[in-house]
Amino acid sequence: MVLFFSLFKTLVGKEVTVELKNDLCISGQLHSVDQYLNIKLANIRVHNEQKYPHMISVRNCFIRGSVVRYVHLPPGAVDVEILHDATRREARGG
Repeated sequence: MVLFFSLFKTLVGKEVTVELKNDLCISGQLHSVDQYLNIKLANIRVHNEQKYPHMISVRNCFIRGSVVRYVHLPPGAVDVEILHDATRREARGG
């Protein structure tokens, strides 16, 4: 979990898409993330606005980490080698 928190902190300011467990997809600029992977997005767009018309006027939102299914990251935003090294270190316990 700490690994993902550290990764998401490096993405603050970047465009991400968050897919929720209720199938709602929201894209926006990652404003902040906490240790529980709660996410704040700014300047959001809702995918499939016809299905979620009540979300059209929303510009910023807070998403509880427990309702997130996936977070789609921007291409090239993750240094894969650093992620591999961090994953290995975490698997070894330190």
